Amino acid sequence: MDHDDPGGLHGLVLAAGAGRRMGRPKALVRGDDGVPWVERAVGVLRDGGCDEVTVVLGAAAEEARALVPDGADVVVSRRWDEGMSASLRAGLTSMEDSTATAVLIHLVDLPDVGPDVVGRLVATGASARVLARAGYASRPGHPVLVGRDHWAGILASTDGDAGARDYLRSHGVVEVECGDLAGGLDVDTAAGLDA
Repeated sequence: MDHDDPGGLHGLVLAAGAGRRMGRPKALVRGDDGVPWVERAVGVLRDGGCDEVTVVLGAAAEEARALVPDGADVVVSRRWDEGMSASLRAGLTSMEDSTATAVLIHLVDLPDVGPDVVGRLVATGASARVLARAGYASRPGHPVLVGRDHWAGILASTDGDAGARDYLRSHGVVEVECGDLAGGLDVDTAAGLDA
């Protein structure tokens, strides 16, 4: 496959964690409006410009699968308890045979991040070489846009709960300021739901 030809942008929602501080897996959390976070995250990626979306589940996978909207693929990370890296590897590995040129990686626990943030990242160009992430008042965050040329390097270097942080830092990720659109803070506790 010629990785310079646009093969589409694939969205990836990481939603595998147990949410220990939340008291339940975040894939099972619903917003004040009753919409499951996982459903909202899929919609944000679709509305922001992703052609296809995959959700990585782990803890309570079967219960969470019922909350994933129709048309989104589901991958279960069997090693989800090893941290975000295991979920990221499961998601990227599942897309190796796809025609996607780039993947936009989003976390399920960012309820204030909307399609406008995704759209701003996508506007940087979803090429096979792209490496960009949303920033909020100069604080690096998610989503992260990763061209196919970087997938193998990320798969080889991720470890623990840091995800691709070290890879992004060492490969000159471009930060796209989105603080005017969202706060980008992940919600880790039940108290955070009320904030």
